[in-house]
Amino acid sequence: MLPHSTTEDSDHTCHSSPADAVKAIEPPQCEPEPSIRQDHIQSRRRPHNEDTPNDSNPPPSFRDSQFAIILRRQRRRPADNSGLKNIDAYPSRFINLTNSFEFAGWGSVTRLKLRKEDHDEGMARIEALRKAQVLGQFTASGLAGNAVLGSVFYALPAVVAVGGVYSPISLFIATLILFLWRPIMEELASALPISGGPYTYILNVSTKVFALVGAALLLLDFASTAIVSAATAATYLAGEVSHLPFPTWVGAVIVLALFTLISLMGVRESARIALVVLSLHIVSMLMLIIASSVHWGQTGIGQLKANWEHGRATTDTSASSVARQIYYGICLGMLGLTGFECKCLFLGTPSYVSRIKAGKFPLVLRNLHIPAIFLNTLIMLLVLAVVPLDVILGGANVLSVLAQASGGRWLRTWIVIDAIIVLCGGVLTGILSACELLEQLALHRVIPKLFLNLIPRTGSPYVSVLSFVAFSGMLYATAGASLNVISEMFSLVWLTVMSLFPISLLLLKFNRGRLRRQTSTKLITVVAALVVAPVIFAGNVAFKPQTAGYFAAYFFGIVALFSATQNKVHLLRWIYWVYDQYPVLHEWSATRTWGGKLINLMCSLRRQQVCILAKSDENEETSYLKITHFYEEEKGIPSELEANAKILDEAFPQITIDLILVDGIFEPASVAALSHHLRIPQSLMFMNCPGAQFPYSVRNLAHGSYRVS
Repeated sequence: MLPHSTTEDSDHTCHSSPADAVKAIEPPQCEPEPSIRQDHIQSRRRPHNEDTPNDSNPPPSFRDSQFAIILRRQRRRPADNSGLKNIDAYPSRFINLTNSFEFAGWGSVTRLKLRKEDHDEGMARIEALRKAQVLGQFTASGLAGNAVLGSVFYALPAVVAVGGVYSPISLFIATLILFLWRPIMEELASALPISGGPYTYILNVSTKVFALVGAALLLLDFASTAIVSAATAATYLAGEVSHLPFPTWVGAVIVLALFTLISLMGVRESARIALVVLSLHIVSMLMLIIASSVHWGQTGIGQLKANWEHGRATTDTSASSVARQIYYGICLGMLGLTGFECKCLFLGTPSYVSRIKAGKFPLVLRNLHIPAIFLNTLIMLLVLAVVPLDVILGGANVLSVLAQASGGRWLRTWIVIDAIIVLCGGVLTGILSACELLEQLALHRVIPKLFLNLIPRTGSPYVSVLSFVAFSGMLYATAGASLNVISEMFSLVWLTVMSLFPISLLLLKFNRGRLRRQTSTKLITVVAALVVAPVIFAGNVAFKPQTAGYFAAYFFGIVALFSATQNKVHLLRWIYWVYDQYPVLHEWSATRTWGGKLINLMCSLRRQQVCILAKSDENEETSYLKITHFYEEEKGIPSELEANAKILDEAFPQITIDLILVDGIFEPASVAALSHHLRIPQSLMFMNCPGAQFPYSVRNLAHGSYRVS
């Protein structure tokens, strides 16, 4: 450990032997000379004189010179931590405010021994998270399966409208494309088994600004899921009840309002209930497939042939035109795979991926992907083989019409009931997923802590629920209550969200390559996914350019909102600067107190403590930083750590930098205990990327509650 330079007020004359010079990390032995101040230490290097032999004037060793630099850069701070650092080196940008308000206080160096109650709390947190790993491959499939396999109700009409008689080909190719994403999602889930999907993936492998882009896309994705599910459920209901007392868009609003109330009552998604609903849906689809296949066998290929001839007669049959139809069908056919991004998002608490038992996530992907290929392609083919093309393009509920033609009224009623149940589940999924996202953003200080407020009786985050439903209603209204517009925008949003997975993996490989993972995706697969996603996105934009306008307006609006709330202090500085330009505002009785309130608000926002588990970097806005180092023996403390912490504290007057040396083993329970002792949320604790030799994975460290940097 370096000498404590702030306790002496003198220079040091240093003596060292050639043998000692090899030990570059150890300070030289020094004797004080009271007549010379420490702040004016000069280098021992003397001017070179050609008449003097070189061996009589030896230059200082590297060890001596580095030690002198460290001592020179450490200013003597007051014993009681009073006074300011060098805060006035630059003039203030404000007229009536000096830079001293930026002073965050002196840092400190402390040694900490965690108490028994801290260790007990840490063990309790780790044990609770370990017990949360309860989802097997089937219960985990149930949570996301309804979103994946239920999309058949709203994807088929959109695809057949552009793909025509080539729709089965388009859907088949679209579902095969997902083979590129499966290994990517497997590696991400293996390396970072944490909640939040692309948002928290990017947060742990890149910057927070980039992560907020992912958060904006996810919020749009959840809103689109809720709106499309509610509107499609209302459409199926309107198709069965010929004299509804209200239009379809009112039915969609009623569904949204109903599930808003259900969410406020504290209802959460249950893996077992979701599995039952998924099983019912699969049985319903199998019944429809069997009945339609029997009907097709009885009636022959006459209807399929008629649809083929009608489709080719009404469109250009050139090779380029056929390829264009198939291409557009593929682009919109990706809508039939919505829900796959939900497997890495927020379907559950504390997170969906972290609740799955080890090694089961690849099986979950398989369980959802293979049925999606089978259901989308085969049902689309049966629709063309049984239902006239004019009826399909007429906007009818395609699957209910197919059920009526194949099995009669009873099967149609069954399919409609199944559609309403599954689609209403999609509404609940969208609301709960958005609430989990907003909770993460509040914990990361992007949005106000108000979003963490719960209804005492039900435990529901009412601010998040009401805010998200209001946003969804605004989105639906500005789209003219058009299901087609929202569905097309949904496709763009979904494709953009899916493109974040290969981007996250690429950043993970480059920035966090040391993280342990069970699988490793070939770089060519990642690049292929990065090429395919924009190609399909471009196809959707080319087919309906106005849809891109809706997408861009809401996307950039949300990003701007998140950026403003994330950079609250910078925004307040601008507001104060404008206020400061008008002296009359400092004199009016109605406005004279605004300046003090703005300053107090800026200071309070910056005093949220952030903990760094050395060594690490961080990207949080704060004026109070705690650098923490665990050690088991005294020699395990880096010799320059204390001196360098003081240098950092001196160099940044706007930040208080504390160094905490924790006597203990660096393990998940100890880190959780430290979080409890310091009263710092785990979402504001950073740790360096662990390497292959680190005995614990990110899953062990509170399932990724801490952030890797």
